[in-house]
Formats: sequence, C-alpha cells, structure tokens
Amino acid sequence: MDVDLTGPLADWNAHLSLVRDKAAALPEPLAALLVEVAERLTATTEGAPLAALRAIGVLERIAAHVGREAAGVLAEDGVSAEAVATRLGTTRSKALMLLLAAQDG
Repeated sequence: MDVDLTGPLADWNAHLSLVRDKAAALPEPLAALLVEVAERLTATTEGAPLAALRAIGVLERIAAHVGREAAGVLAEDGVSAEAVATRLGTTRSKALMLLLAAQDG
C-alpha cells in the first residue's frame, strides 16, 4: 500500500518555514562561532571522545548559566511565555519552563 505524503510534507515544510521566520535571529558572528564549535567538537569526538565529552560538559554549564540570565531578563521585562515560545520556535510549556527556571536560579 503506497501512501502519498506529498501534501503533508509540504504542509510540514511550510510550518517549519513560518516558525523559522518568527524565530529570533542569531547575530551572524554568534551563528558562525556555533558552527565552528560544532565542527571542532565533531572532529574532537573522532580522535579524543573523552575530551569532547568534557567540552560538552563545559558548554552545558555555560548554556545553563547564560540561559538563566537571559530568561531572567525576559521575565523581569514581563515577556510572556507565549511570546518567548514564538520567538524560540518552541511550545508555550517549554518557554514557561525556561522562564520559571530563571526564577529558581
């Protein structure tokens, strides 16, 4: 039994395009740096997987700290979970978790 997914896939791609268009843009230098970090981590994984895991741990700590700070600024500014969700291309519940985590941090 063949199923034609052309329509649903087109709908999904259109949805993703809308989400990307509404999402907050990364500044180009930051986007380039993130691409470089990803490439270097991938290369490190091949030759030194433990070093890659250590680097990931450092990045997770940095991301958690900076994420709490950024969410805290948004919460202080009264930005709603709905607005955060739209700009991050995520769900309201995930955005709310980010904002609440900032209050706990």
